[in-house]
Amino acid sequence: MKSDGEYDPKLEPSLSHDDLLKLYRFMVLVRRLNERLLSLQRQGRIGFCVDSSGHEACQIGSTFALTQEDWLFPYYRDAAMCLVKGLPLKSLMDHIYSNAEDSSSVGRQLNVHWSSRENNIVSSSSCVAGHLAHAVGAAYAMKYKNEKLVCLTSFGDGSTSQGEFHEAMNFAGVWKAPVIFLCENNQYAISLPERYQTASKNIAIKAEAYGFDGVQVEGNDILAVYKATKTAVDKARAGGGPTLIEAVTYRHGGHSSSDDPTRYRSKEELDYWKNRDPIRLFKKYLTKKGLISEQEDLKIAESVDNELMSAIRASEKTPKPALKTLFTDVYSEMPWHIKEELDEATRG
Repeated sequence: MKSDGEYDPKLEPSLSHDDLLKLYRFMVLVRRLNERLLSLQRQGRIGFCVDSSGHEACQIGSTFALTQEDWLFPYYRDAAMCLVKGLPLKSLMDHIYSNAEDSSSVGRQLNVHWSSRENNIVSSSSCVAGHLAHAVGAAYAMKYKNEKLVCLTSFGDGSTSQGEFHEAMNFAGVWKAPVIFLCENNQYAISLPERYQTASKNIAIKAEAYGFDGVQVEGNDILAVYKATKTAVDKARAGGGPTLIEAVTYRHGGHSSSDDPTRYRSKEELDYWKNRDPIRLFKKYLTKKGLISEQEDLKIAESVDNELMSAIRASEKTPKPALKTLFTDVYSEMPWHIKEELDEATRG
């Protein structure tokens, strides 16, 4: 897609009108979610949040190329991926609130370490790039068991400066594991710009050293991201091995709710990238195709807001995990010394 929404019909991916509108609704939902989460954090109603505004196209477009049975190894900015993969919004909010209905970790994890057994989403940690080798190992296991499944793992540009990134890439190349590495290159590793991280002309080229394909794609073009990921997924599923996709994008907010991006980014730079907003771009495309009007757009926004408020209210009413949960789920049979600690902690 061009900046005015014009497109080349020959390059369009094969997506139905319903799918296109579903993609757009996910984008609006995630943008509104980010706005609400930052507001909740500033009000002291949640402890922490990581903004992904600006990343909607690369997160949603990539995950939409997966099946329900495929596996996702996201990083802490990727709530959008979890929603597309099937995680209910209420479950996502329960994790953010770390309440008793947090099905992924019963409130024990940092509230941006997404996971879901039911949807094949594996938790990461805040140690960037640490989950990439896990994704490669899972992908290799799928290949070993002759399962026609793939793994998608995502990370920021800062992760490519870590040793774990190179180790995972090397193993994936040697084993021809069915894994897709998605680098959401938002230009900054917290406050460090990309030009201080690598001397390579881009990140995608790094795949050459490990013997597989690297592709750079416009990360604010959801159709381009979907098409690149779908190609990589189909190749991996057919036994063709891994792909590194570099989706060039930009985060509109800070690294997290604890960050002040004005200390290292200019207003001019932010304005430049906001003019390339992925939601605005996709809306222009949908408008040119006659798939959405201003009235329909307002209905989508209203529907999304209602869904968000319902999930937030429900999660806020849910109590915090009981004290005894600190001692459970570690052992299949609780040893005596842990039981003594449980009894002491819960003694009236």
